Amino acid sequence: MKPRESLGSRLGFIFLSAGCAIGIGNVWRFPYVVGNYGGGIFVLFYLIFLVILGLPVLTMEFAIGRSSQRSIITAYQKLEKPGDKWHWHGVHGMVGNYILMFFYTSVAGWMLSYFVKYLSGSMEGITEVSAYEEIFGTMLGNPLETGLFMLIIVLVSILICSLGLQNGVERVTKWMMGILLVLIVVLAVHSLTLPGAAEGLKFYLVPNMQQVQEIGLIKIIVEAMNQSFFTLSLGIGAMLIFGSYLPKDHTLLGQSMQIILLDTFVAITSGLIIFPACASFGVNVKSGPALIFHTLPNVFSGMTGSRVWGTLFFLFMTFAALSTVVAVIENLLACCMDKFHWSRGKACIVNFVIITVFSIPCVLGYNLWSNIQPMGGTILDFEDFLVSNLLLPIGSLIFVLFCVSKKHGWGFKNYLDEVNTGVGIKMPSWIRPYVTYVLPVIVAIIIVISIGSKLFPTA
Repeated sequence: MKPRESLGSRLGFIFLSAGCAIGIGNVWRFPYVVGNYGGGIFVLFYLIFLVILGLPVLTMEFAIGRSSQRSIITAYQKLEKPGDKWHWHGVHGMVGNYILMFFYTSVAGWMLSYFVKYLSGSMEGITEVSAYEEIFGTMLGNPLETGLFMLIIVLVSILICSLGLQNGVERVTKWMMGILLVLIVVLAVHSLTLPGAAEGLKFYLVPNMQQVQEIGLIKIIVEAMNQSFFTLSLGIGAMLIFGSYLPKDHTLLGQSMQIILLDTFVAITSGLIIFPACASFGVNVKSGPALIFHTLPNVFSGMTGSRVWGTLFFLFMTFAALSTVVAVIENLLACCMDKFHWSRGKACIVNFVIITVFSIPCVLGYNLWSNIQPMGGTILDFEDFLVSNLLLPIGSLIFVLFCVSKKHGWGFKNYLDEVNTGVGIKMPSWIRPYVTYVLPVIVAIIIVISIGSKLFPTA
């Protein structure tokens, strides 16, 4: 059997894992969710839940991956006890990764399309918000344009993955992450120097109790919990695969903390780009998903060098989205190679076809198939709900139960031994009551409330 591939460096692991986490969840979804759910109070709860929910679940994914040295589709089969059915979660995880790609590639394509628009100068001279709304609507209404950019995203990602783990995925991700970090700092510094930026910072970072009363504390808390799972791509094995490529020379808690810090830095800094700029130009930060495509282009139009800033911003957005697509596709390739013993080349060809074909409904959901509205929204909204509100938290709950159940699961002792192998920060044994009894209940509550809020939105 061909030896399993491995990452070439610890930095490669950190950048690749962070690249999977850093994406649309940070730089598209995070700012508009912050805008809609109370600004500073949401950010406060989000940071709390990253530590008490995201961090332990992330270490569990990494521990299962590193101990099994396999992808989610076969990891449980190596670690579970004879007769147990934990390996069914492997199918859940693989399906979750596919559904994520079926809409994520389209949104990544939107970012690439806007990068091309700014680079070519076609966005210059536009000063009305209505004109930007029309540009975005026209793009979504054109299946050839959105389909083409979706296809480019899938093709580029597959080509990167086809070069191999070290020569393709790791090497390209290092470059993308390096450029991304430089771009986000440059953009944030520029926004913070704009006149009136302080008001945007106040909304973004200072909790406002009036916002809590208007929105409702429970809604803010639940959305912050969901965001903490979505931003780290927890629950479907997207992180587990990178744990399987890790040597045992460093503890997993320390490495998980580094990834969360990098992920959080990008999320928080993306807000430092958007909210001061919006405040400076007096535009609405509560415009939801359209914030990036309607509101920010109007902000750029008022800046000196608008074409340059717009180009840099959407280059940053494209890299952020592409880093996640590459990481998730690598996970899917690993699943296929583990389960079916395919070569990397065959896995690339098959997954290129699957992802391209099943991404088409999301593309058509805004034009030719716009009359198809599952659960009252677009196809993208439905797929996003399946992943963000169901598959991620349910998958996270399964990871937790597997790692804390002694009789029927892997057991806390095995989990703790794996997490603490190597040099670095150790996971304390006193955390056992929390991860065994409290954490599963919190995640279960998130799942129930998420389903209830979708089925009974006015309740």
